[in-house]
Amino acid sequence: MYLLYSVLTFLVLVAAAPWFLYQALRHRKYVGTLRQRLGRLPVAFNLDGDHSIWIHAVSVGEVLSVRPLIADLRLRYPRLRVFLSTTTRSGQQLARRHRTEVDGVFYFPFDWTFAVRRTLDVVKPKLFVMVETEIWPNLLRECRRRDIRTVMVNGRISNRSFPRYRLVRPLFRRVLADVDHFCAQGDDTARKLVALGADPARVSVTGSLKFDAAADSRGRSRGGERVLRFFRLSPHRPVLVAGSTMRGEETAVLRAFNRIRTTTSHALLVVAARHPERFDEVERLCRAEGLSTMRRTDLPIDAEPRVDCIVLDTIGELAALYQIATVVFVGGSIAPFGGHNILEPALFGKPIVYGPHMENFAEISEIFRANAAAVQVASEDELENTIVELMDDPVRRARLGAAAGALIESNRGAKDKTIADLLTVLPPQRPGAVVRPFRVVH
Repeated sequence: MYLLYSVLTFLVLVAAAPWFLYQALRHRKYVGTLRQRLGRLPVAFNLDGDHSIWIHAVSVGEVLSVRPLIADLRLRYPRLRVFLSTTTRSGQQLARRHRTEVDGVFYFPFDWTFAVRRTLDVVKPKLFVMVETEIWPNLLRECRRRDIRTVMVNGRISNRSFPRYRLVRPLFRRVLADVDHFCAQGDDTARKLVALGADPARVSVTGSLKFDAAADSRGRSRGGERVLRFFRLSPHRPVLVAGSTMRGEETAVLRAFNRIRTTTSHALLVVAARHPERFDEVERLCRAEGLSTMRRTDLPIDAEPRVDCIVLDTIGELAALYQIATVVFVGGSIAPFGGHNILEPALFGKPIVYGPHMENFAEISEIFRANAAAVQVASEDELENTIVELMDDPVRRARLGAAAGALIESNRGAKDKTIADLLTVLPPQRPGAVVRPFRVVH
């Protein structure tokens, strides 16, 4: 069964090779990462062969959500190094920006046995921590063979992916048996894991680390706050921030913004496309609407932007920028992409609007809707009308923002619960001096 899985993943990669080649040539994606994805980490990555904790976070959202755990892990396991892997380029960029928090950052290997073994030989983990739904059969089986403990943290299984997993339940049951513990975001995900074959004794509900990450970011935002120096706005200037937008979503946002400008000509629109390769496209869309447009990287520092629209062409600055917003639209939710993180604007008590497709944040979205802390719309037309109405209703904005901020505080605690489960899976060694072997390097 594992051989069949490996063959199928190889065939999928071969079939997708033209797309990867296009992305490499057009957007420089995947260039220079193939060696690491094949398990070829440099020897210097872990020169002394120290044992470690390996954390895998796919992209930006997962990297941000796992950051609250890292400091605690280093404190609890002082004899182990901490390495962080990502799959996407944007996730890698963010992880490297916070490189001092871990001992090394690298690209996650393809889930082929030879690549996995090469990576494990260098990283030498005692504990493998996968964030959210990163379930890789060959890696987990090899971890089991090497007596490496494995834990899923912030686990979630969306309604969209659950039927697909259920189709291969016999394989999935075997794969889940190789995981020592599952820390699920909510009851729904816990039930799905058990239905797919996970041992109920190995499943616990710890809540979402994203709430802790959002709250903890208050004390960590000095780097992110630097972006505010490019947005020295007058206090009464309305700002619409459209974050993590996907293709097709900017059109409705631009229609709403043009309606806002008919009564408030000095309004500002900030658009942050989810994928860097779309920055040029979004800039063209804004200009085509007759909006004076600049990129964030072209803005003068310590000055108010004298344009209608700004395209955020940087990674890692969006979360801090939410605090200047009058109204926030979180993208990937009108187009069917599963939604993006609504906790970042909630941290600043902002009124949040998102679409019907929030499968990747279903449990968080439900909490917000149940507490009247955000507005979920069903269509582009409703999105347009809702944005315009909120811009003209300060009382409703304040009510939504206050409810959103209160939810952040009331749902903290996932980090402590997760750490408690990790300590059960891998009890820390007694404290003592860490002596690293001495090697002569020629």
